[in-house]
Amino acid sequence: MLKSELRKKILKIRKKFNTKNIQLNFKQIVKILKKEKITNQIMIGGYYPVNFEIDDLTLLRKFKKNKFNISLPIIKKNFQMDFYSWSFSEPLKINKYGIPEPEAKNIVYPDVLLIPLVAFDKNLNRLGYGGGYYDRLIEKLSKKKNIIKIGLAFSIQEIDKVPTNMYDKKLDYIVTNKNIIK
Repeated sequence: MLKSELRKKILKIRKKFNTKNIQLNFKQIVKILKKEKITNQIMIGGYYPVNFEIDDLTLLRKFKKNKFNISLPIIKKNFQMDFYSWSFSEPLKINKYGIPEPEAKNIVYPDVLLIPLVAFDKNLNRLGYGGGYYDRLIEKLSKKKNIIKIGLAFSIQEIDKVPTNMYDKKLDYIVTNKNIIK
């Protein structure tokens, strides 16, 4: 199946899925960070959930409460994006895709990326929305530092095999409402 067809199919399933009361386990993600020897002196890159994505805002709130630095992306031209530090007391503005973004004040390079996805497989491959924003970002950040890439999804988004090409970047972990794939 083509990526575009697969994307449509999974997005339709995700839209119908009852996401109410589904929370990711913060302790599971902290366990990953401890295993990776990551302390709270680091920058977590999150996202603002849209289009029925699994909600990471509760996780970001808990990270902030536990003295982690948090950031959100701003989408740029040419399918690029950068992360900017943010806190829940700061306003967000809506970009051309309808996604809330922080003010472009303080660019940061996250140590841990929480990444939304459309579909995933057991081999840590991710199918996104098709723009390649995260693949480009991972490529760029990986040249600067070692980053931990954690995909967040509902278990219903798992498929047998994500079609991939040379530009697609694997994740280090995928955390769902049911399990962790590593």
